[in-house]
Amino acid sequence: MEALRVWRASSNLLGFAASRAAAAAAASAGRAHRFHIRCCSPAAAATTKPPQDRRRRSASSSSTSDRDSIRAIRLKKVEELRGKGYEPYAYKWDRTHTTKELQERYTHLENGEVCTEASVSIAGRIVARRAFGKLVFMTIRDDSGTIQLYCEKDSLTEEQFEQLKAFIDVGDILGASGSIKKTEKGELSVYVSFFEILTKSLLPLPDKYHGLTDVDKRYRQRYIDMIANPEVADVFRTRAKVVSEIRKTMESFGFIEVETPVLQGEAGGAEARPFITHHNSLQRDLYLRIATELHLKRMLVGGLEKVYEIGRIFRNEGISTRHNPEFTTIELDV
Repeated sequence: MEALRVWRASSNLLGFAASRAAAAAAASAGRAHRFHIRCCSPAAAATTKPPQDRRRRSASSSSTSDRDSIRAIRLKKVEELRGKGYEPYAYKWDRTHTTKELQERYTHLENGEVCTEASVSIAGRIVARRAFGKLVFMTIRDDSGTIQLYCEKDSLTEEQFEQLKAFIDVGDILGASGSIKKTEKGELSVYVSFFEILTKSLLPLPDKYHGLTDVDKRYRQRYIDMIANPEVADVFRTRAKVVSEIRKTMESFGFIEVETPVLQGEAGGAEARPFITHHNSLQRDLYLRIATELHLKRMLVGGLEKVYEIGRIFRNEGISTRHNPEFTTIELDV
């Protein structure tokens, strides 16, 4: 009510409207009306908006602090592993199968069946981990797909099982060997008898359920995007096939692929703003090419009759999710 009196004193017009509303509320017995009074003065605006900003800053700083604490914990694990005589960044691992090959070769196994005569070795990134007393289940992903690791205390040494529980995190790259087993629930698994940490991850993966949704991060850190969204890698596989077929087609027409300089004394071949860099030895400015045209024409002058180039060009103009200042073109000259 004190706020209401202050508000009425500040504006007769608003006070009249409020009194009419209050009278209507008094006339309607049994019905409750709620009035929200918003102060539009600069002072009130200053006291209204900052809490939201503070919450955003608090959430951001909390997220950064969580990442820093996780990194500190994992760095400590790296040091402890080295103190125990293990190298958390191994030099190599001999792999016998990919996850896709195992899924295809042993799909015939019955639920609960163990193929003891099989001896397999795989490697990949841990994308999920579940521990139940003497059992630890992990999902491992390589370039071809995923498969489950079935880690039982009785099949590992005491030291390895403790290492599995204490030092292995989601995101680590692991090498594992053993036999093949299909669980009672029908999940094909590698029945692990030995494993080795190949790369210790220092930062957590993006949230399993929400994935990586930050568009800026997806484009700037494509490796994280591919970990969080495996289907993104198919874009790169498709692109590689397209470029390969283009090369085959050009060769079938008698064209020769050439590579021309990226650094040029003058930007030419198109109208665009170039990136400028400095050559220390020559003591002169150079330009990242904005087109491959001029040097391809020089190849024709030199005597080649059909040439083409699939190359990167650089145009210092704008940026968006559909426009990158650095991109690939194909140009052919005859």
